[in-house]
Amino acid sequence: MKVAERAAKPVMIEVPLQVGPISPVGGKLSKKIDHDSHAETLERWVAGVTVALPALGVLLAGYVWWGTAIGWAELSVAAAMYLLTSMGITAGFHRYFTHKSFECVGAFKWYLGVAGSMASQGPILFWAASHRRHHQNSDDENDPHSPHHHGGGVKGVLLGFWHAHIGWMLSHSPENYFKLTPDLLRDRGVVMMSRFYFLWVLLGLAIPAVAVGLIRGDWWGVWTGFLWGGLVRLFLQQHVTWSINSVCHLWGAKDFRTGDESRNNALLSVVSLGESWHNNHHAFPASSRHGLKWWQIDLTYVTLKVASWTGLVSELRTVSEKAMARKTATDVVGEG
Repeated sequence: MKVAERAAKPVMIEVPLQVGPISPVGGKLSKKIDHDSHAETLERWVAGVTVALPALGVLLAGYVWWGTAIGWAELSVAAAMYLLTSMGITAGFHRYFTHKSFECVGAFKWYLGVAGSMASQGPILFWAASHRRHHQNSDDENDPHSPHHHGGGVKGVLLGFWHAHIGWMLSHSPENYFKLTPDLLRDRGVVMMSRFYFLWVLLGLAIPAVAVGLIRGDWWGVWTGFLWGGLVRLFLQQHVTWSINSVCHLWGAKDFRTGDESRNNALLSVVSLGESWHNNHHAFPASSRHGLKWWQIDLTYVTLKVASWTGLVSELRTVSEKAMARKTATDVVGEG
């Protein structure tokens, strides 16, 4: 399905308070959640743990690995978990739940939601609400994670990079889900997946531990599987995703006029599964395809295209040549 352009701003409508799902960090959702100091403190603590534990895992892995060759079991399971859960973020949290750039059957929706939750980047409601607000206010002062507006010079760039990459999560206030994600609140499956977010995170750590333990046939395999397929995988995965917020709003090519500083960064295209064609995405947020040129690698779109042949996915929304021509930047900003 070809679409010219779809506004990034979601429809702002109210939904009944009796929906009553829990918030991403516990407690009932309310229309005043963004002013709830308890929810704010809890969310920031969860964010801090989410950032710190994988980093600690990398340090432990380095210590354990020192002088010892890592086995094929750990590498294989870690790579498989990276691909499966990253697809939950790129195809699921981002292109499906947030932007509705395609349709899919119920089982595939659950895979995307659960796998994305295993990436430990927050529940669907949190992720989608934050990202929708980012599109509404991209690179202005209300953008939750813009690297701009932090002063000039090298210091300003470094402060902006830190804020966009990690800092925003540690100072973030809960979003108004009723305004930003009313469509998702009406979806019982999404509410349930968000409600059990921490269970999915633990499952994402347990699966690689059990898998490597069974392959190696010992308890040491359980430990190394947890370390490499769990914590190290999370660390790499998280920083790739966060680089879209930081790196891809600072450095890269600007092929389309978007009114913000979003950039296409080819260096991140493979590890991000196509998410780093970020200027393309900001120009056409409803498109399921981010790599708009033949050479722009977009493994997420390739996966969705293959899934459409099986019937799991349908109505893949893409961008017409005419729409691209209308938004092509007349003074293209190059890499830098």
